[in-house]
Amino acid sequence: MTRYSPIRDYALVGDCHGAALVSRAGSIDWCTFGRFDDAPMFCAILDAERGGSFHIRPAVDFTVERGYLPATNVLQTTFWTASGTIRLTDFMPVGRLPGASLHDYVTLCSPSVLARVVEGISGTVGVTVLYDPTTDYGGHRPLLTAMESGVAGSDGSQLRSSLAYQVGDRGATTEIEVRAGDRHELLVYPPRARDPRASVGELLETTVAFWREWTDYIRYEGPHRDAVVRSALALKAMTYAPSGALVASPTTSLPEAIGAGRNWDYRYCWLRDSALTLYALASLGYSGEASRFGEYLLLACHASYPRLLIMYGIDGEPELPERTLDHLEGYAASSPVRIGNGAHDQTQHDVIGEVLDWAHIQHVLGTRLGENTRSFLAELADRAAAEWHRPDSGLWEMRGEPLHYVYSKVMSWVALDRACRLTGSRKKKSNWRRAADEIVQAVHSDGVDRSHGTLVQAFGKPHLDAALLTIPFTGFPLAPDVFERTVDAIVEDLGAGPFVYRYRCPDGMQGEEGAFLICSFWLVDALLWLGRKQEAKQRFDALLRAANDVGLFAEEIDAASESFLGNFPQAFTHLALIHTATLFELEDQHGLDAVRSDNATRARRLVGATAGPLALWNAFRKSGRIGRFRSSKESQALWASRSPASP
Repeated sequence: MTRYSPIRDYALVGDCHGAALVSRAGSIDWCTFGRFDDAPMFCAILDAERGGSFHIRPAVDFTVERGYLPATNVLQTTFWTASGTIRLTDFMPVGRLPGASLHDYVTLCSPSVLARVVEGISGTVGVTVLYDPTTDYGGHRPLLTAMESGVAGSDGSQLRSSLAYQVGDRGATTEIEVRAGDRHELLVYPPRARDPRASVGELLETTVAFWREWTDYIRYEGPHRDAVVRSALALKAMTYAPSGALVASPTTSLPEAIGAGRNWDYRYCWLRDSALTLYALASLGYSGEASRFGEYLLLACHASYPRLLIMYGIDGEPELPERTLDHLEGYAASSPVRIGNGAHDQTQHDVIGEVLDWAHIQHVLGTRLGENTRSFLAELADRAAAEWHRPDSGLWEMRGEPLHYVYSKVMSWVALDRACRLTGSRKKKSNWRRAADEIVQAVHSDGVDRSHGTLVQAFGKPHLDAALLTIPFTGFPLAPDVFERTVDAIVEDLGAGPFVYRYRCPDGMQGEEGAFLICSFWLVDALLWLGRKQEAKQRFDALLRAANDVGLFAEEIDAASESFLGNFPQAFTHLALIHTATLFELEDQHGLDAVRSDNATRARRLVGATAGPLALWNAFRKSGRIGRFRSSKESQALWASRSPASP
């Protein structure tokens, strides 16, 4: 384990195309360019020996403090040594496409490079640089050649730098003395990268302007703004700009439990995760991401028609065959390393409900749903009506026997309820309402443990499931006393301090997993819904303290040690944080009834109804923030990609 940095020690940089993880020790141990699901250039996080990394760090003992430049995904790490101090800045350049319309922050441009800047702050510090790229997920190392302008790889990759390197069997290295006032710039180009034709300083200026302009749209001004902004930035970084897809996480196979085999590839677009993410962003005032995702959704579902899959590739690919990479030992020797995801063709009935609820939110916020979209939604509702009574694999993607999961039944009801509000003929709506009533009867009859008066995970099964915590927020008719007993039972059986496990029943996999962070936020939401605000606030504050030093969360956490587990960072966790923070704001401003409304009503309250782009632009103009838009647009031309880089 000592060869691997704790997952908690990583920070994310990205350009809405690919992403990199930077450790507290200055090592980039994961990095994909251009596509989240591409083979990484560095993946030492999955195999410390074979994976390859790019580290810049003092050659002597040091202490570290780091953080993002405010309202950006630009990371700065400060190293203190006995002889001096240096600062390392890491970012992946990104900006709006030249010619994009005023409020278009989804049509983006990136040269798909990684920039690192070393600056001397005080004294003199000896610094070690190791550049060790790999290909084929650590399967091969390209032949490196030291050049006057840096290092060239036989695969077409480059490190552009003015430093002098020595090439060995394990990458290119150099040792330098960094004095106060020194500045060294390093640019990593993957094979077939495009030359930005700009200085690193210009790239940094444009990237900072882009992120800050985007965060200026956030309407949340509550007491947890810093955490909300950081979560929103993480979610935005996990959008794939070319298509509008959102990945669940930019990594694969970080274990949910050390050595248990619970390692999955999350670099794909789950319809459920995306719908929930877009609700979180909509509640902050964003609409462009939702519009782009709507286009992606129709294209992806057309590719798999008549099947509706639970996830697709980031370009809408319907097939995501799962395979293991046996040459990699996995994080902390936790094999296997998987790429692809075998759960992509599972049946999960809740997905239809999440998609239709998302469409209802967009409709309420003022988005016009075209005829093609309405026809597609009607088809989904017909499917929900026809299939709700069948067992499925559930939202947790159990790899065992399908069951009649209560959460799946409730979300099938959501699909039918929202369809009746959005589309359909009188006959269709009559059929949908009839099916919705049948679901309510079934859940009340078979989804409640009569001896305890609590909801159960699945019909005929006594187990609890943290997903039950979300049911009242859908508008599903449920007696408050049943819900409160369910919440208390989940605290007792699935709780561990401020954290909550998903379930404790067999799931077809070996070993145990950590507490699930989205479920921990769901419990806060449920307590607030019940009016137990002080209890909810105490838990929320404890969860916020569990973030790492730069405000990021993984999928899971070890309840005892608070070590992060699972892929990192995790969209599920960050969207849940935003949802919880906005619920507190709603309760403060509008009372408990506002919390107890449905998602669309809550989103509309949070954005102050649909003021529209013009009103938002006028607000920026009055606030004096308009200058940022102008400076960013002018600077884009300085680095817009024009030609492939050459060694």
